[in-house]
Amino acid sequence: MGSSWTQNYYHIVYGTKFRTPWINPEFEQRIHAFVGGIAKDLRCTPIAINGMAEHIHVLVRFPSDLAISVLVRDLKSRSTNWIRPTFPGLLDFSWQEGYGGFTVSKPNVEAVAEYIRDQKNRHRAKTFEEEYLQMFRESGWEGNPDELFG
Repeated sequence: MGSSWTQNYYHIVYGTKFRTPWINPEFEQRIHAFVGGIAKDLRCTPIAINGMAEHIHVLVRFPSDLAISVLVRDLKSRSTNWIRPTFPGLLDFSWQEGYGGFTVSKPNVEAVAEYIRDQKNRHRAKTFEEEYLQMFRESGWEGNPDELFG
């Protein structure tokens, strides 16, 4: 076998610490673009990034030699280190400790991307907590909901 090829897609979701609504519509696009830039720096292809005041969704294609935990760690830590000094009033900004990570098959990439792009409409009827728990349940997770938020 002369070469390797992978097609890894991941839908990553994480909230702000204690679900504090830090992400103001005034600057959310800048935060989303910065997160996309971090992903590119890690050799990922950002496909869709969106969210609400207290959470973010990131759909990326990532290389086979990058652990998802490293990708998420860098997305969260590097964006935090940029957000705090960049936006007045966000010196205490922080993401939650954990995250939700869901693999996506190639045929489903566009549907997940559309789901992410449509966050504002979706959250007219469903809270972040409800959405997050539903995503975990639909993926087969059977844990305690209290473990998901922090």
